[in-house]
Amino acid sequence: MSTTDGVVTANGDQTDNPEARQTEDCGTPDHRHGYIRDKGQYQRRLARIEGQVRGIERMVDEEKYCIDILTQVSAIQSALRNVARGLLDDHMRSCVVDAVKDGGAEADDKLDEVSEAISRLMRS
Repeated sequence: MSTTDGVVTANGDQTDNPEARQTEDCGTPDHRHGYIRDKGQYQRRLARIEGQVRGIERMVDEEKYCIDILTQVSAIQSALRNVARGLLDDHMRSCVVDAVKDGGAEADDKLDEVSEAISRLMRS
């Protein structure tokens, strides 16, 4: 498990490169990412997951039973998958739809990008 503060780039690599930390826009003027309307909900979910991770750290420190720790790990994985599914859905309904409406190479790029994102999610 990595403990670096790097970011995961669009292609799934981890980097400490500051330029990679900049978010890509969807390529359309005045576009707002789909998750923005649910940003608070995502932030609350992620804060809850962060608390669960700290709880596991505490369980290991206190030498709790292995199966109890694994149960908590499974719960965190499920919670993260749910966040990922929501973000993917928001991305498709917003960024991808807008790109497809505009057509051209941008549409193809967005479809390739979302396909790669789905592939990464399926591997995890």
